[in-house]
Amino acid sequence: MMFRRREKRKVPGLNTTSTADISFMLLILFLVASSMDLDKGLARRLPAIDKTKKTALAVDSRKVIRLVIGADDKVTLDGRSVTMRAIRQQTTTFVKTNGKGHLIQLQTDRKASYDTYLHVQDQLAAAYNAVRDQRSSSLFGKPFEQCSREQQTRIADEVPVRISEVYAAAAGKTGKGGGR
Repeated sequence: MMFRRREKRKVPGLNTTSTADISFMLLILFLVASSMDLDKGLARRLPAIDKTKKTALAVDSRKVIRLVIGADDKVTLDGRSVTMRAIRQQTTTFVKTNGKGHLIQLQTDRKASYDTYLHVQDQLAAAYNAVRDQRSSSLFGKPFEQCSREQQTRIADEVPVRISEVYAAAAGKTGKGGGR
């Protein structure tokens, strides 16, 4: 009988020297190529609570406009349907006309979309920015953003952001939110 001589077979090994480099490069590629989700929301600074002052403010009803966002995302201003552009124009005129004594009441149905709410808030912010820019241009000859901190404070005192938010429950009940 002939015996074959068994050769020891060598199992080929994988060359893994560059594996760490490749994984590091892929990690960097995915970090650079991916997008980070930003939080949605509104940047608002609420006034500090003054516990010593507990007076109710009387508001003239002629100096109040009511914006309502319905469950179907239909926006009305004082009972009439409006576009986003009209919100900005009418709010700008209203704030200029009524000065410090104005109040914007924003009522949002709980079933309304957050997107519509943000669009309305953007239009209100744009209206206030336009009024403040016009006031700073007449006083200081430059836009509001280019004014010094003291000048901005003076203009913000003359043109305060006065928005009161009211949230309507799904069943039609009204719950009042905090004013700004």
